[in-house]
Formats: sequence, C-alpha cells, structure tokens
Amino acid sequence: MDDIIRGTAAGVPFLARPPERRTATAPLLVGWHLMDPPRTAAAMAAAVPMAGVPAWRVYLGLPEYGDQRELTRRAAEDYVLRLIDPIVSTASRDFPAALHTLRSTLGTDGPLGLFGGSAGGAVALQILTEQDVDVTAAALVNPVARLEPVVDSVSEWFGSPYRWSNESRAVAARMDFVARADEIRKRRPDLPLLLIRGEQDEEAFREPIGQLARALDARLLDVPGMEHALAAEPGTEPAPQNDDARRVDEAFGDWFRRHLAI
Repeated sequence: MDDIIRGTAAGVPFLARPPERRTATAPLLVGWHLMDPPRTAAAMAAAVPMAGVPAWRVYLGLPEYGDQRELTRRAAEDYVLRLIDPIVSTASRDFPAALHTLRSTLGTDGPLGLFGGSAGGAVALQILTEQDVDVTAAALVNPVARLEPVVDSVSEWFGSPYRWSNESRAVAARMDFVARADEIRKRRPDLPLLLIRGEQDEEAFREPIGQLARALDARLLDVPGMEHALAAEPGTEPAPQNDDARRVDEAFGDWFRRHLAI
C-alpha cells in the first residue's frame, strides 16, 4: 500500500491507487465500501484492489460513518432515517463535486467507472438513477437494490419490526432501484452493469439484485459460498484478501478492463 494517495475531494475523504502510467486520459474507477466488512476505504482498497486494471482506483469514505457503537445506536433509533438515508443520500449528493476535484487532483479526464458493495452499491445506484454524471461502466457486489426488504430483514436483528412512517417510506421508494429501473435505463441506455451477489447472502439482498439485473439486462454473477461481507470482522483495517474478495476483485477487474476500453 506504499503507492496509495490519501486526501479529501470536496470534503469527501478518499484513498487512491494510481496506474503505472499516469496519463491525462487514464480511466478513473471510483467506489464505496460496505457497511459490513470491509467497512472503510482502506479495508476496501485491500479487499478489492483491482491491481491488474491500468486505471486510477479511488475509494471514497461513506459520510457520517465511523464508530460502530454510534452506528448501532443510530440504527436502533431509526435504521432508515438516522442511518441509511443520511449515508447513502449524502454520498450521492456530494459525488459530482468530489468527482470534479478528483479529476483535477489526479490529473485525468479518462472514462469513469463506478463500483461499490452493499450500502456503497446503493450509493452508486442512486448516482446512476439521479445524477448527470457520465459513467462508462459500473460493477456492484451485494448492493442494496431495494431498501424495504433489507430494513425488514435487519429489524429482526433488533428484535422488533421497523416502524415505517411516511418519511421513511419515501426514502424506501427513492432507494427502490428495481421500481426505478426505467429511470436508469432512460438516463443510461447503454451502460455495461455487472451485479454480483453471494449465493449465501440473505434473500432481502439476493432477490432484488436478480430483479434489477433482469430489468436492466445487466450481467448477473452468483458467487458460490459467498455471504454478504467480503472480509472478516472487524473489517476496519487493511487485511489479506480472502477467497470471496479475490473472486469479486477478479470479476471487477475483468469487467472494467473490458468496458473501459483499456
């Protein structure tokens, strides 16, 4: 990790791995970590380094994401309004300004690829749905494709059903990317999109990912034996790749080498 560059882009902390040749047209890959391991930019960079891709690989930190005890407290208070929405929607809103700064800082106007996992995948999907950003290709692993079933599934961990309100249902509707697939298709009709899901992940994630793949005619890859996380707990520090992360890393790398015209 000696070649890693750290900084902030329009207030968003980032970690970047440079390509061997730093040209003005080098592709730029930008992504977000999971809320499960790997749950930091540094841990995600170690799990999914995409070392074989001759592109900038930039890992953005999720906003309002830090101490796990504080996150658990916020999730118990209101999983949607106190945790998921502030993280995903803020990251999506901040992305165009962060991208502009990244291009200037790293010195590249090359094609853009988006990647992410779980909540980080939801950030990418929200950008694809709502933001006027030129994206050449995207690859996501275990993304939140529909928020509502994920919330209902997570609420079982807290021991009581989530109490939906008009406000939280509006958030769930905004993060129902299956229902909004037509918006993505109209905005990005030719986007090469790879969706990866673990065969051992929960159905609250798996089934909507399959629905989204069908709706967008995306490439769907099932990884045998993989659950939701890509690293062991606590997942905050860089760690050697496990088999699941290696398979995702290889699939991401192959996808971007093919679709970013490298």
